Amino acid sequence: MSEGVNSARSDLLGGAGWVGFGLLIVAESLRMDRFTAMGAVIYTMPGFVPGMIGCVVAFLGAVLMLRGWRRAKAGQHGDAGGSVLNRRIALMLVFSLTYAVGLIGHVPFWLATALFVAAFTWTFAPPEAPPVRRAVAAVLAGVVTSAVVTLVFQHIFFFCFP
Repeated sequence: MSEGVNSARSDLLGGAGWVGFGLLIVAESLRMDRFTAMGAVIYTMPGFVPGMIGCVVAFLGAVLMLRGWRRAKAGQHGDAGGSVLNRRIALMLVFSLTYAVGLIGHVPFWLATALFVAAFTWTFAPPEAPPVRRAVAAVLAGVVTSAVVTLVFQHIFFFCFP
């Protein structure tokens, strides 16, 4: 099988996986408590943002599938970086699942978020960057993101959207 066919097939299968994952996110976000008894509106419901993210993931997965289908039809060859991209996607999935399944609910939310963002930033920072700079950027990104997300979800949403 040629590299172009492998790349097109990888796009088709990967896209299908992302569509399925996005739809799973949407389905699970619809199952979340809506807090209507507390007077919550659609924008303050816990499943709203994950549902929107799931829609975007499913849409982008469909775009990837379309690209793979077009490449297979045209017999185009893909780039040689496909295996690197697949490793990066696999790492991203490992980090995301560790965050969602292993950290959330087991450690404080702010700590889980800080660890996730710091590890993600460290791993995906440009490899040519000096290690100290990567570490500082990763820690800062983790701390700032955790603080902002915690502030927004625990304080602003509950006070601004009664």
